[in-house]
Amino acid sequence: MDPNPDTPNTTPTPGLFRYVLGFLLVGAAWGLTTPFMRRAAVASSSTAKPDSRAWIDHPNTPWLKAKVWGVLYGVWDVLRNPAYAVPLVINLTGSVWFFLLIGQAELSLTVPITNSLAFLFTVLGEWWAEKKVITRDTWVGMALVLGGIGLCVRSKNT
Repeated sequence: MDPNPDTPNTTPTPGLFRYVLGFLLVGAAWGLTTPFMRRAAVASSSTAKPDSRAWIDHPNTPWLKAKVWGVLYGVWDVLRNPAYAVPLVINLTGSVWFFLLIGQAELSLTVPITNSLAFLFTVLGEWWAEKKVITRDTWVGMALVLGGIGLCVRSKNT
């Protein structure tokens, strides 16, 4: 609580460049990592479980014990696989950046802009990681999304 409410707030606000950079970094961290995590998850799910974990599926193993150990082994497998762990850490870092950005930027702009950019970066990440072809319709859709972002920003400035 401010003891002197009549004093003006002198906290400087970040410039437009920092907001745009923040939106782009969050969108890229969320969108570009998704195809890489998907590819690593598909590759890791095709590998067989070690024989040392056969006791988890045994009918005499208590349900709760099997579930807890299954989750722990799953987390261990993810963290042991750098093809999945590195994009996951980058993706989670984007969530931290988003949390920090929400505290500074206007909420009604931050959420739609970062989510839209994440979708755009996901398309680019699929092109890069999975060699998917970006069709003309997808390019048109991406342009319309960028136009929508521009309209959101413009409506807040008027």
